[in-house]
Amino acid sequence: MNMAVTENAEQPERLLLIGCGILQKEIRYLIEKNSWQMDTSFMRSALHNNIGKLEKGLTGSLAKRADRETIVFYGCCHPDMDRIIEKGNSLRTPGQNCVDILLGRELFDLELERGAFFLLEEWAQRWSPITEMVFGKNPEVIRSVFQEAHKYILAIRTPCSDDFSEEAQEVASIVGLPLQWMDVGLEHLESTLDQTMQKKLKSR
Repeated sequence: MNMAVTENAEQPERLLLIGCGILQKEIRYLIEKNSWQMDTSFMRSALHNNIGKLEKGLTGSLAKRADRETIVFYGCCHPDMDRIIEKGNSLRTPGQNCVDILLGRELFDLELERGAFFLLEEWAQRWSPITEMVFGKNPEVIRSVFQEAHKYILAIRTPCSDDFSEEAQEVASIVGLPLQWMDVGLEHLESTLDQTMQKKLKSR
C-alpha cells in the first residue's frame, strides 16, 4: 500500500523531504516562500495511531528513495525513530512531535503543563475516523481518556489554516473539554526546517 499522499517530481540535485502530512500546507508554503530546492513526500498523519504501519511506511519510503538526499519531518513519533532515520541515511527535524516543532519547546511545554490537548486542522477535520481507530465507537471511553489526561482543547491556527472552528468545537463537545484557540506563525517551523536542510547539505 502506498503510504504517501503527495509527491513532487524528483530531481537528483534537490533534497527530498519525507514526513508527516499534518503540516504539509505550511511546509509547502515555506518551500515556495524561500525557494528551497526541495521536493516532498507526505505520509498520512493517522499513521501515528499505529507505530507498526508508521515504521513500515517510513522505512519503505526511505528505502525506495535510497538514491536521494533526504530529510525527515517527524518528531519522536516511534520508539525507534532515530534508528529508522539512521538506517535510511537521513536526518530528522529535532523535536518531540509536530506541535513542538511548530510552536517551539518553551511554548509547547508551557501549554502541555497547563493541560492542553493540541488540535491541528487536519485532526479536527478527521477526528471521528482517527479516534475510532484507537477507541472504537465508544464516546464514554473517549471522554474519560481525554478528561483524565487534559484540561482543555487548544486549537492551533497557522497562516495556512482554513476555518475549522466548527470542527474544533465539535471535537471539544465530543471529549467534554473547553475549547481555546492559539494563532501561531511559522517562524519556528521555518527555522527548524532550514537548519535541518543546511545540516544535510553540509554532510554531502
